Amino acid sequence: MKAKVYFTKEITPESVVKMYHALGITLPGKVAVKVHSGERGNQNYLRPEFWKPMVEEVQGTVVETNTAYGDACGGVRDHTEEHWKLIQEHGWTKYFQVDILDAEEPDLVWPVPGGKVLKENHVGSHTVHYDSMLVLAHFKGHPMGGYGGALKQLAIGCASSRGKALIHSAGKTDDRYETWKQHASEVAFPEAMADAASSITAYFKDKIAFINVMKNLSVDCDCCEVAEDPCMKDIGILASLDPVAIDQACMDLVLRSDDPGKEHFMERVNSRNGIHTIEAAADLGMGSREYELIEI
Repeated sequence: MKAKVYFTKEITPESVVKMYHALGITLPGKVAVKVHSGERGNQNYLRPEFWKPMVEEVQGTVVETNTAYGDACGGVRDHTEEHWKLIQEHGWTKYFQVDILDAEEPDLVWPVPGGKVLKENHVGSHTVHYDSMLVLAHFKGHPMGGYGGALKQLAIGCASSRGKALIHSAGKTDDRYETWKQHASEVAFPEAMADAASSITAYFKDKIAFINVMKNLSVDCDCCEVAEDPCMKDIGILASLDPVAIDQACMDLVLRSDDPGKEHFMERVNSRNGIHTIEAAADLGMGSREYELIEI
């Protein structure tokens, strides 16, 4: 059977909840709601007010992880203390309980059976405090991955700081100060992303759901201090229980668009071999690139 992906052109906080209900799932127990809380200076990330009805619907805890910037990049989210201050500045704690999953060491080290590049993934020790996960992704471009969606949220988004270093270096080091000296190829990096993502879906199994919002479609990620402004018009919201299908559907909506900014967006995706993350995740059995798009 083809995976089901639900779609609406209406981008509102209420529509996010409607798309979750379309999935016919009730996430059990303590729900981790993975978001991107936005780097300091970034103008494109989706604000807490946008996600508020959805987080409240599942009575979830907003979860984030520290970055692996080290001294190589800007940003303040690579240490728990400064990251926490920024989360407060961006208003997340005004509305939600928030948990930085890798705030306390040691990390959890999860195996990646059959991994293409990684044999293990490092995740924050708090991850096991949760029974289920709702992955809220802002679909847009990404400086290294070409694009960011559900798979990126599972991979880089859920990995600890050391885990991110391992992904970015394609398994060569988990030291964030060394990872930027390693140059993962345009094949190894997408495959490392897929490997890491697979360990998260394996852990939560059938207790995980995905919502992608195609809004503020910049070629840059919400992790960029200085991001390009959006190059395409907003497209809509998608929901699925299949992370491969939802990212493939988003990519297909971009490709079918007649928006003049499509070429610029796809140049970023293709120049980083971004589609290969979807290919690798499908090959690992995380989901299907074949789907049925059901408009709500």
